[in-house]
Amino acid sequence: MILTAYPKINLGLDILRRREDGFHEIDTLMLPFRGVGDTLEIVPTIDGAIHLDTNGLTIDCASDRNLVVKAWLLLHNRYGIGGAHISLDKQIPFGAGLGGGSADAAMTLVALNEIYMLGLTTAELEGLAAELGSDVPFFITSQAMFCRGRGEILTPTTNPAEGLWCVVSKPSFGIPTAAAYAGVTPHIPTLPLEERLKLPRTEWQAEIVNDFEASLFEQHLELKSIHRALKNSGAFYVSMSGSGSAMYGLYDHEPHYSPIYTDEKVFVAKL
Repeated sequence: MILTAYPKINLGLDILRRREDGFHEIDTLMLPFRGVGDTLEIVPTIDGAIHLDTNGLTIDCASDRNLVVKAWLLLHNRYGIGGAHISLDKQIPFGAGLGGGSADAAMTLVALNEIYMLGLTTAELEGLAAELGSDVPFFITSQAMFCRGRGEILTPTTNPAEGLWCVVSKPSFGIPTAAAYAGVTPHIPTLPLEERLKLPRTEWQAEIVNDFEASLFEQHLELKSIHRALKNSGAFYVSMSGSGSAMYGLYDHEPHYSPIYTDEKVFVAKL
């Protein structure tokens, strides 16, 4: 079975409070972005083991820590599924706030559920996905969702950016999630994100924010420069995705964005 795992962008990201379990309570709208994707080929094996081959971008963790392997292991331990040979062509950048690893894990769950005829429902798959990571449940269906709690409480919604063009720019560096959270002061906004997204798009830039940006822009001046360049290219809204370092711009026309850094990766798609 061959599947494509697509990343996400966050349209608004409010960090509300730190929870007793160490996670943070968030409120964000996640949207699928299909301008780049990882390809997974998954074949069942009879040896009862997991085999992972990778190409494309170099993966920066040991195989046993890869979320694809963890997804197989979860179903193997829970439901006794057989082995699998997984070939992963990695194209979604790391440390970008795009959720590439989480998307890979979700697609692995979806594929193995079908291959081994487990009959798990979408809700059951989302529950398993939450055991792998806070944003993994979103990628089971990969549609517009408000993601709350630590990210695993999903509410489907209409896509307020549907039909808009989106440019995603990833600078050469990544940002570890833990480091991003270290610079954040949680707070409750006056108006919830869902209500702010009902405002005219001309007001989004001022009203819809990613709470990671304030501290990360001071630490990484390249992010400010890319933000400015996206605006100058005609984007009516520019934000960072997740905990960064990817920036994106939304356009109501086909964009013409030129990278300002030689090692900047740029992807374009309609939402």
